[in-house]
Amino acid sequence: MIRTLTIVALTVTAIAVTAAVRNPSLATGLLTCESGDKSGWMTEQALTDKITAEGWQVNRIKEDGGCWEVYGVTPDGKRAEAYFHPVTGENLLIAQRGTILYRAEGY
Repeated sequence: MIRTLTIVALTVTAIAVTAAVRNPSLATGLLTCESGDKSGWMTEQALTDKITAEGWQVNRIKEDGGCWEVYGVTPDGKRAEAYFHPVTGENLLIAQRGTILYRAEGY
């Protein structure tokens, strides 16, 4: 009986993980982007160069929900999590400790 429940629990978990990986709308972050094929995306370095020139300090950058998610310091000195469109590099959202500081119109 316990073995059967364990197998069922593992199967359900595997299905949930597979669904989350295949569906970016189930991303872990605060935003998703309609970003198209990755061949059209800015590279991590290109985005880093762009936003650093705008005054950001980048500590970490990763893909999340079809967006570039950046952890760093804003130009006005706030530690924040921010989302940028991967094709245009447009800043779409800035959050600090769960509080939305900025959200682009339409996002």
